[in-house]
Amino acid sequence: MNRALLRLPLAGLCLLFACSAPLRYDAVSSPTDKTLWPEEEEHAIAVHFGDELFTTLHYDAAPRPFLYPVQGPQEIPITRAFPQEKRAGESTDHPHHTSLWIAHGDVNGTDFWHPAAANGGVIEFTGRLKELLRRGKRMRLRHEYLWKDHEGQPLLRERRTTLLGGEEDQRWIDVKIELRALVEEVTFGDTKEGFFALRLHPALRLTGDLATGEARNSEGITGKEVWGKRANWVQYQGTVEGKAVGVVLFDAPTNPRHPTWWHAREYGLVAANPFGKHAFEGGTEEDGRYILHKDETLTFVYRVWIHSGHKSPEEVEQAFRVFQAQLDDM
Repeated sequence: MNRALLRLPLAGLCLLFACSAPLRYDAVSSPTDKTLWPEEEEHAIAVHFGDELFTTLHYDAAPRPFLYPVQGPQEIPITRAFPQEKRAGESTDHPHHTSLWIAHGDVNGTDFWHPAAANGGVIEFTGRLKELLRRGKRMRLRHEYLWKDHEGQPLLRERRTTLLGGEEDQRWIDVKIELRALVEEVTFGDTKEGFFALRLHPALRLTGDLATGEARNSEGITGKEVWGKRANWVQYQGTVEGKAVGVVLFDAPTNPRHPTWWHAREYGLVAANPFGKHAFEGGTEEDGRYILHKDETLTFVYRVWIHSGHKSPEEVEQAFRVFQAQLDDM
């Protein structure tokens, strides 16, 4: 998003981005304009912006779905390749960090964050509600998943809506997560290990041989101190493959416990975590836990905004206001 655009008042931005009314989508069938278009793969959908690959949703992956790669304009990589692929100069720590994903470390005692653990769980595609709709520069994907505990029992049914959009100098990914309890009580434990997460390209790290990154949150806190703080958004920006680029994660004001806590590390992990009050601030272990009773639903919406160039806090704040205005599109 260029500077001139971000200087527009919100009304002008809504006019440009169609904030005032929900989008209507048309079913995809052999798109010809190729502004934003899908390519079906085995258990995955690749999304292209023109001739550039934007991202691929691996919806039927084990042990959970994820988006990889995630790329900005000019196909600049935003996320780490490992463990999906090996890329020269990248670290191989935390193999459970799968590019862009959703998970939590304690759901009724099951660890969805570390799926290889003895008590690790899986987030399994049900084969239902697979939807692929597009309109111009936006595309919506919708899938349904089961969160199964380490004994194979379904705890949650998730309806996940992924809305993707792009312009020449930016890309964005909105994710709406609707979790419905399938058992009498589902408890999200207080842990730092969660929830909506992105593992960044090594050049966007704050430390390391390839690091060029800097971090800031909506409260003006910078660097590694953004970890564990509550904020509307967290931004990382730096230079990847010789080009200035940045990525911002936005927490929707409609989310429970907004503004969320951030499990945002100097080595390139950034995750919105609404369940980690004790883990981040101290107090009792019950402080951050959340109990969902059978048939109750818990809903979250997040945006990942990828921008060319470096953006000031004022520009990011304006983009956050645009996100707020577009929440009904989900």
